[in-house]
Amino acid sequence: MGERQIPIEGIDPGELYGTGNAYIKQISDKFPKLRVVARGGTVKLIGDPDEMERFENKLNRLIAYYEKFGHLSPEVIDQVYDNVMPESESPVDQDVIVFGNNGLIVRARTVNQQKLVRAYEKNDLLFAIGPAGSGKTYTAIALAVRALREKEVRRIILTRPAVEAGEKLGFLPGDLKEKLDPYLQPLYDALNDMIPAGKLAKYMEDGTVQIAPLAYMRGRTLDHAFVILDEAQNTTLPQIKMFLTRMGKNARFIVTGDMTQIDLPRKSDSGLRPVVDMLEKVPGIGVIEFDRRDIIRHPLVKYIVKAFEEYSALQSQGSNE
Repeated sequence: MGERQIPIEGIDPGELYGTGNAYIKQISDKFPKLRVVARGGTVKLIGDPDEMERFENKLNRLIAYYEKFGHLSPEVIDQVYDNVMPESESPVDQDVIVFGNNGLIVRARTVNQQKLVRAYEKNDLLFAIGPAGSGKTYTAIALAVRALREKEVRRIILTRPAVEAGEKLGFLPGDLKEKLDPYLQPLYDALNDMIPAGKLAKYMEDGTVQIAPLAYMRGRTLDHAFVILDEAQNTTLPQIKMFLTRMGKNARFIVTGDMTQIDLPRKSDSGLRPVVDMLEKVPGIGVIEFDRRDIIRHPLVKYIVKAFEEYSALQSQGSNE
């Protein structure tokens, strides 16, 4: 009879053990010749040495699955341990981008979201432009999380211009971080859907995931990073040029924006449309135009967007007469 201790790396032990240690019990039941004790970040095995070797191999496969897809379930454990899932296969359909928390499956749900995913495979810089609720930023963040899990990049950097939409920064309570966090909250929300809380906190502490206002990008060279500029319609042409020229080796950039929601004092100062017009023909740069058919929030949002588009068109027509 032998004894072995296996350190758990690459996964929060709580995610591996399951609620009430349900997953570790399910795994243990598949190895009746072993006694399995899971405590903290270590799994202790007592029993047959050959079975220990097989147990560790299967456990490593299960952890590798979690690192790639970000979730575990009783069905996944059965597939891995019963050899139903070959190592070269994944149980996902083509539209699935990444597995999130609590069984959430993040998939490309509309035609233009699917276009964005396909364009990502061919381009290092993407522009995703369209109305609120069309999933531009959420899809981009899902691609970033997948790239990090698959070790295509070393870090994720999410940034937004800190431009007020009717409320002045100086009048908000708190220090600089507290003033800026409301602008960045949609980015936090998406990450919280896709990365377990403990791992996300660790990533943010060690800089693997960074969320910052656009002004903090100045002077940096962003190598081996997946970088998303959100709300780019609120950047001026010099600002968006500054951002794009941060691109370093093995970097992937996605720029998202909505030309109907410019919050700059003068809408004509927005640099998003001019930079797209300048760069859309450059090889390695892709442009995906979203529209109200991509809106996946409450069904009423599509009608709200349509009504505002029609109103703006009437206003423009009236001003030209």
